[in-house]
Amino acid sequence: MKDNFSAQASDYARFRPHYPAEMIQYIMINVAQHQNALDVATGNGQVAAALSPYFKEVYAVDISEQQLANATQLYNVHYKVASAEDLGFEDGTFDLITVAQAIHWFDFTAFYKEVNRLLNSNGVFAVLGYGLFSAGLEADKVLHHLYREILGAYWDEERRYLDENYSTIPFPFAEIVAQKFENRFSWNVEQLLGYLNTWSAVQHYINKNGINPVDLVKAELQTIWGRGEKGVVLPLLLRIGRKVYFFFAYFILLTIVV
Repeated sequence: MKDNFSAQASDYARFRPHYPAEMIQYIMINVAQHQNALDVATGNGQVAAALSPYFKEVYAVDISEQQLANATQLYNVHYKVASAEDLGFEDGTFDLITVAQAIHWFDFTAFYKEVNRLLNSNGVFAVLGYGLFSAGLEADKVLHHLYREILGAYWDEERRYLDENYSTIPFPFAEIVAQKFENRFSWNVEQLLGYLNTWSAVQHYINKNGINPVDLVKAELQTIWGRGEKGVVLPLLLRIGRKVYFFFAYFILLTIVV
């Protein structure tokens, strides 16, 4: 797994959008037992914190110590540094395993082997994410210019899975057809620019060119946004599945199909 977010860990905690309560509640409808949950690539612990009211214990891992240093602290949420491909828990420990806005960075084969090992017999696996947000025609034109033209060559190859709404990732589970969700926010220009600066491609651009690409569109966005807040719509991604017992054959078949 790539570590693209340690450098901006504090901004990530401050500006990355949260998942709505109704989306978490929907996931929980499909979970039979509520003893232990695991959130992989937890970042600042957004999803781990959202799961904490529903489980006796929540475990959350990330490869970035800087991200975990900014994580939400709760009595039943336990953080540790670990990779998605080597999670280090006992077999059959978890009722639910989640990964939010990160599965595209993983080695699918190694990660899914871990998920299948760690889920109990009734275990559920959920992938969450979000796509490119919308803020009205005028703002979207500038944002798409930044996303595709300025930053196009600076996105990691794995980003395509998000652009494809996670529909093309291998998913070796008995899939449950998921409800569609979106998130709506009112952002001021500081929140907008703060979020844009958490994009991994922005950091790649800075590292190569020594300038921040967000600054190339900042003045135009400030003019469009004005001094107040503007509505933002964020499309959410969700795939849910149950553990299967013919995992390896199913995974190989899905990999061939994809």
